[in-house]
Amino acid sequence: MAASAAREPGGWRFGEERGDGAGGWQIEWTLRRNCSLAPAQMLGSFAVLSALSLAVATFFWQQGARLVMPFAWLEILALGAALLAYARHAADREHIALRRDTLTVERAVGRRVDRVEFQRAWVRVEPESGGDRSLIELSGQGRRIAVGRFVRPELRALLAAELRVALRREPPPAAA
Repeated sequence: MAASAAREPGGWRFGEERGDGAGGWQIEWTLRRNCSLAPAQMLGSFAVLSALSLAVATFFWQQGARLVMPFAWLEILALGAALLAYARHAADREHIALRRDTLTVERAVGRRVDRVEFQRAWVRVEPESGGDRSLIELSGQGRRIAVGRFVRPELRALLAAELRVALRREPPPAAA
């Protein structure tokens, strides 16, 4: 199973290995929410939908239907609230960085950012609830954090295997 986590020798399916030649070796996993609209696209869509709704409401308001305009504004407010809720979580992510002796996990959900740092030698990687499709729990030194929210459930076992392989792997020697 561990061999299937890597695409090729030294390559990673979910992570990216980096080294700057000066001992700055690391492997990073950045897991993000799959969002269909970028913030600029979302703002543009909101502006177009609002303008269209107000144009239709204005036409009927001029025809004598006076209650159309307040409902159009209510519609725009509701759409704005829904898009704001979407935008608040569009940038949710999990960032895992393995450096020489340290594994750092940052989980951003909305405005809240949780950061946990582990000593590499003490990290345990296991399913959170015993099933293969559950979140992956990273634990060690009395701390724990669950990751894998933005990976399809059937691929979480591969991510866990990749993390285990990376944790067991020896980092390249530091340049002197």
